[in-house]
Amino acid sequence: MRLERRRLADAAGAAALAAQVRALVPAGADVAGPVAAIVADVRARGDAAVVELTRRHDTGGAEPRPLRVADDELAAALAALAPDVRAALEVAIANVRAVAQAGVDGEAAVTLPEGQRVTLREVPVRRAAVYVPGGRAPYPSTVVMGVVTARAAGVAEVAVCAPPGADGDAHPAILAACALAGASEVYRMGGAQAIAALAYGTETVAPVDVIVGPGSLWVQEAKRQVAGAGRVGIDGFAGPSDVLVVFDGAADLELVALDLRAQAEHGADSLVVAVSPDGGALDRLAALLDGVPEPAAGALVHVRDLDDALAFANAFAPEHLELIGPDAEALAARVRHAGCLFVGAGAATAFGDYLAGSNHVLPTDGAARFASGLSARTFRRRMAEVRIPGDAAARLAAPGAAIARAEGFARHAESMEARVRNNGAA
Repeated sequence: MRLERRRLADAAGAAALAAQVRALVPAGADVAGPVAAIVADVRARGDAAVVELTRRHDTGGAEPRPLRVADDELAAALAALAPDVRAALEVAIANVRAVAQAGVDGEAAVTLPEGQRVTLREVPVRRAAVYVPGGRAPYPSTVVMGVVTARAAGVAEVAVCAPPGADGDAHPAILAACALAGASEVYRMGGAQAIAALAYGTETVAPVDVIVGPGSLWVQEAKRQVAGAGRVGIDGFAGPSDVLVVFDGAADLELVALDLRAQAEHGADSLVVAVSPDGGALDRLAALLDGVPEPAAGALVHVRDLDDALAFANAFAPEHLELIGPDAEALAARVRHAGCLFVGAGAATAFGDYLAGSNHVLPTDGAARFASGLSARTFRRRMAEVRIPGDAAARLAAPGAAIARAEGFARHAESMEARVRNNGAA
């Protein structure tokens, strides 16, 4: 692990130091041009382009199997799943579903002084897709996070796509999780071509309304492009994963070190940070991390006190924030910027990755300043239902028409005024 030592002199320097620590992970390559070419190719050639790109990038030249996974293949994958893994996934599904359903808002209605009634309703999108990475390892947990949350939100059709390996198939654990979580369709495809197929549709793949899930830089750039084109909604741009642990002198340093190492397993572009006012504890933590094989970048930040630690954490806006030790845990109510907050020695980030019930698809690269993790709301949109009886129209027409004519829209004005005449209120 590549560890750097940093010191925060005072809270005023928190934002600058947070930027320096983020810079320990180099910026990704610019793949906008090649991704745009892939998206255009899939739009033009459909299945043929997806199959050709799958052969080139995923199966090592071998002929890919059919894009869509048949229902009997999903059933077979589930039947072959190890019993302990199935039981664990069932716990994860139940917990994620309970938390996701708690986030589904009901209707809210208000009657305004002029007499009109506006009801705010949340309605789910009809079709959603979950992208599941399949590079270094399979991620059945991402199937759970995406599919279960979409179903809890009320989405009628939930597609999953995962890149096939050299054998031409998606990983059996991913297929089994799809069967268990309730995916309505599964596709053997990955990369930017999968995102383009889901956004625009092909002969095999019906287009969706929302695409969620982590993936490579190419996948994320494709999501950004199709969302920017107004084709679909997305959960956000998923960059390198990170964790920040704030701890005090009472924290168990073995647990802190293990949590940092666990996050580092996500790869060389991961970023792990520990912050404490206890310089001696930081020294001992550095010794525990010395020579560990995980290749992630890391920083140990010495602060004057826990108030400065909080200032740094809020400026850094981590994907995962852990507070360990009684004094550090007391900061929880003052945290403003974190993708997910884990409080206490028992609340390892790893639990959130699998079955705590919270979602592991979270804002990265400091986006927790303005973005939220995946939830039922990602798959729902708010719609206003407006009812204006005749007496309300009479009260609204004159001021509404005045605004419309001031903007140069005479027909807007006439449209409102006509409602008054038609109701005999003129």
